[in-house]
Amino acid sequence: MQKNKALTLLGGLSPEQFMKRHWQKKPLLIRQAVPDMQPLIPRAELLDMVEHEEVESRQIVRKGAQWTLKKGPMARKSLPSLKTPDWTVLIQGVDLHNDAVHDLLQQFRFVPDARLDDLMISFATDGGGVGPHFDSYDVFLLQAHGQRKWQIGRQKKYELQAGVPLKILKDFKPEAEFVLNPGDMLYLPPGCAHDGVAVGECMTYSVGFRSPRSAELASDILMGLSEELAEDMGGASEVMYQDPRQAAAIQDAAIPLALQQFAANAVAKALKDPQLLNCLLGESLTAPKPNVWFDAPDQDDLPSFKWPKDVKLDRRTKMLFDAKHIFINGESFRASGQDAKLLRQLANDKFLSLVHAAKLSEDAAALMQAWWEEGWWF
Repeated sequence: MQKNKALTLLGGLSPEQFMKRHWQKKPLLIRQAVPDMQPLIPRAELLDMVEHEEVESRQIVRKGAQWTLKKGPMARKSLPSLKTPDWTVLIQGVDLHNDAVHDLLQQFRFVPDARLDDLMISFATDGGGVGPHFDSYDVFLLQAHGQRKWQIGRQKKYELQAGVPLKILKDFKPEAEFVLNPGDMLYLPPGCAHDGVAVGECMTYSVGFRSPRSAELASDILMGLSEELAEDMGGASEVMYQDPRQAAAIQDAAIPLALQQFAANAVAKALKDPQLLNCLLGESLTAPKPNVWFDAPDQDDLPSFKWPKDVKLDRRTKMLFDAKHIFINGESFRASGQDAKLLRQLANDKFLSLVHAAKLSEDAAALMQAWWEEGWWF
């Protein structure tokens, strides 16, 4: 994908123009972003997904001012009739389960992969929606089937309605209104309040992006740091707390200042290692979601490993890199030279030709075989 090439997907803007003018700044309505758009997954197949444990799904029903929320898995037959208005089903991460949807998501890789999250599909009958709300992340709303009326506005107050199982704004004041037809798309930056209501039966594809909160990211990194330090316990380089000059203390429950400083120094020392922090960040960003698992090859096939025509990453695999490491599905590996170049190519292109795979070193090839045995590529 070229940064300066105009894209129909972005209404004739290049990725560079879009990122400068709109990304995290202001909404953009794009008519016919995907010309001749048709649903990539049939309605029946989509609704059947609510029964699967590995699929995150929600059913939302509105009756007047009353809202009900039900989380999957649930029986397909428990959904309301298609003729019943005012209900919707949200299927999260459909790109993990369908190749065509996964391929559509790849068109949004003008944003770094570390930020690209998933594609959710919303099916709704007439009047269905989730109420006026705002997201803390960027989102592209692509109409795939039917029509949906969107109202958007800048909020001064983000107070939510009480006693509702959804995060619905209490005082939503729309400033603009659009009706989206199949192929039309609306981009909204974080915090832009919006309300989408189905006009007849409709399907909307929502491309969302990861926006980790500082506390969440710090928690992941500190947890990984704790695991790293636990593995080093008992090593020759481990420093033990010592207090040969400790004065006698009779019934003194106060924590010694020296012990407090020792603890602070231990944490500070670990946080001063930039390579360790970079590894923990990469592992956090590529860790599979809890409901994701991979299909390993048959045990009978394991001894007969050989390079295929092409190496293609499984659509569930997350692979990133930095200047010194390769990250894949929550694990990190040092890489340099030609191995690093080829593995970065695999992360960028999602595949590697046999000609290029054959150039990997023995160690890298052994690593690739281990990944194949985990089901991370095929």
